[in-house]
Amino acid sequence: MAEPSQIALPLATRTPAGSQRIVIGAANAAAIEALQAPARWPFHVAVLTGPARSGKSLLGRWARSYHGDGALDVIDDAETMDETAVFHRWNAVQQGGSREGGALLLIANRDRAGNAGWRITLPDLASRIGGSLPIAIGAPDDDMAAELIHAHAEQRGLSLAAGAAEYLVPRTERSFAAIEALVAAIDRISLERQAPATMSVWRAALEALHGPEQQRLF
Repeated sequence: MAEPSQIALPLATRTPAGSQRIVIGAANAAAIEALQAPARWPFHVAVLTGPARSGKSLLGRWARSYHGDGALDVIDDAETMDETAVFHRWNAVQQGGSREGGALLLIANRDRAGNAGWRITLPDLASRIGGSLPIAIGAPDDDMAAELIHAHAEQRGLSLAAGAAEYLVPRTERSFAAIEALVAAIDRISLERQAPATMSVWRAALEALHGPEQQRLF
C-alpha cells in the first residue's frame, strides 16, 4: 500500500504549529479525487459524509479554495440547515452552475444508525439529493492512523519520541476521533508531568482512554 500523503491547508489554528493539514490515505483518497472534479457530479451536486473528526469540514474548505472564484458552494453541517434553504441552494446551482461551472457540495454527518447523509423530510429535496453524487470517507487503516498521529502532534507542537506510531497504532481504536483524542491525552499528560512524550506518557494516555493494557483486546 502506498504511504499516506498530505495536503497543506493555510488555515488558522490555535496551536503553535500553525497550519492544519489533511492526511491522505485509503480512507479519503477517493473522496479527494471526486472533490477535484465537480463537473462530473450529477446535477453538479455532491454529498460528503464520513466519521466524526474525519476532516469533512477541512476537505470542504480545501475544495472551495482549490476551485476558486466562487465556483463551489459549500454547505457544512447540511443536516442542521433549514431544508427549504438547502432546496433553494440546489435550485440556484441548476440555474447557473451548469453554464458557469458552479457546483454545490453538501457536508453531512452520518445519522445515528451510521447511514450516510441525513434524514430529509422535504420530498422535493430528498428526491434531488438522492440523485447527487455520494462521497464517503471511510475509517483509517494502520498506515493512515500512523500518519494521523504525527499530524495531530505537529498541529499541537508536540514532539513525540521515536517509535511513537509503531507503539500506539496497534493499541488504539482505528477511528479519526480516537486517534485525535489519544494525541490530545499524550499532550495533556506530557504537560502535566513536565516530561517529554516518551513511552511512559504514551502508556498513561492509552490507559486514561482505554483502561489498563491487560484488560484490552486488540
